[in-house]
Amino acid sequence: MSAQSGGSGDGQREVLLVVHTGRVENRRVAEKVAGWFAGAGVALRVVDDEAPDLDPSCYARVVPLGPAAAEGVELVFVLGGDGTFLRAAELAHPAGVPVLGVNLGRIGFLAEAESDALADVVQRVIEQRYQVEERMTVDVTATVGGRVVASTWALNEASVEKSSRERILDVLIEVDGRSVSSFGCDGVLCATPTGSTAYAYSAGGPIVWPDVRAMLVVPSNAHAMFSRPMVVGPHSTVAIEVDPEGHEAVLCCDGRRTVEIPPGARIEVRGGRTPVRLVRLVEGHFTDRLVDKFDLPVHGWRSR
Repeated sequence: MSAQSGGSGDGQREVLLVVHTGRVENRRVAEKVAGWFAGAGVALRVVDDEAPDLDPSCYARVVPLGPAAAEGVELVFVLGGDGTFLRAAELAHPAGVPVLGVNLGRIGFLAEAESDALADVVQRVIEQRYQVEERMTVDVTATVGGRVVASTWALNEASVEKSSRERILDVLIEVDGRSVSSFGCDGVLCATPTGSTAYAYSAGGPIVWPDVRAMLVVPSNAHAMFSRPMVVGPHSTVAIEVDPEGHEAVLCCDGRRTVEIPPGARIEVRGGRTPVRLVRLVEGHFTDRLVDKFDLPVHGWRSR
């Protein structure tokens, strides 16, 4: 899919800048990026909770933090790590605009480029030399006695976890209305292929290539004989039922949106209606990204 231009309504192109402002160096990088965009006639907007930490030269206008923050922009430009990227995706998702991440953190698996390529990245955006790909999301609904108590979504994963360290979370797992297994655990993750290299990976789940449309179900520290990760189809519905005589749980999506879940709740996870759109600057293979980010040993005996 080719690049698409956006604007502020008067014909000027506009980009939403999202920055991990907690680091001084990141704020300096933001000033540099803002200067390059301004020189090319591309306006930047920022959200109101980041504006006080940034130099006023970094933006043309400030918008409220919320689902309308990215409406009308060409893309969301992210300076930070994966946490900042997920924050930016939360803003881009309702507007359907793509997200471009430049890694200023550690692994930065979601980022498209590293900080040493910053000037080239900005220039490619200015010249609209980029492609856009879509990534699967999941939609999540939690109900108690048929009453909806939470409705949200995730790019990486939705996790249902115990609310207290001292307790065990007792759950029943269903796939497409069929019971699969019940056990006590620390939690259960339902992840997308994009999220397979994040929390699900740490919990022992498989790595799934992003062009595979599927959902991962990964129990965390389950007390059961059958508690292996499962991969189900994109049109399946995964349900996690919390024991009505057990303890409270916590539903957390992408580590950002958290809801307390009472005993007896039912959490349903299914393929999302709206994907997240990611900017791609070069044709690259996921395998190469995987090897690079995790510094995997690929030489082995053939290099002897």
